[in-house]
Amino acid sequence: QVQLVQSGGGLVQPGGSLRLSCAASGFTLDYYAIGWFRQAPGKEREGVSCISSSDGSTYYTDSVKGRFTISRDNAKNTVYLQMNSLKPEDTAVYYCAGSTTTTFQAMCSMPYRYLEVWGQGTLVTVSS
Repeated sequence: QVQLVQSGGGLVQPGGSLRLSCAASGFTLDYYAIGWFRQAPGKEREGVSCISSSDGSTYYTDSVKGRFTISRDNAKNTVYLQMNSLKPEDTAVYYCAGSTTTTFQAMCSMPYRYLEVWGQGTLVTVSS
């Protein structure tokens, strides 16, 4: 079964850190651009960070620049999102998704675009 399996997430205090993982199952990530998206209650889905399949180029939405880092380890078939200096406004359900036909820039700038494979989502809550 082709799927992305997410792990990480949970409850963290403001200023804390979390790392989300997105592991491919049943296929190889090598040729997939991967994006992290989030959706808070009552808000639109947002492209948080995306990474290319080829040279590791990355995109970050302005609100997370300097705090979040996306990376990929193709040997482990996994993409990560390291989140530091978390703020209450980062609270949301986070999803990873992949595509072989969409560039990483397009993935993040058009978060409702069709993508071939999605993770199950994980809740991140930033609260004291």
